[in-house]
Amino acid sequence: MVSDQQKLVEAVNQVMPFGKYAGRKLLHLPEPYLVWFHGKGFPEGKLGEQLALMYEVKLNGLEKMLQPLLID
Repeated sequence: MVSDQQKLVEAVNQVMPFGKYAGRKLLHLPEPYLVWFHGKGFPEGKLGEQLALMYEVKLNGLEKMLQPLLID
């Protein structure tokens, strides 16, 4: 079973696989892009769940708190 902490670390470090911001870690995606996805609908599956989580992180101003979780 994957812990919530592990899911958060994976989401923060997940690389966007497509689109305008392909190659960027999800934590580094601009908030307006995540807001756009929120309005349009997040993709199905794990990536969609991770994008929805990053939307909540950005919405609540928590991205600086999560910076230490980034893996180079």
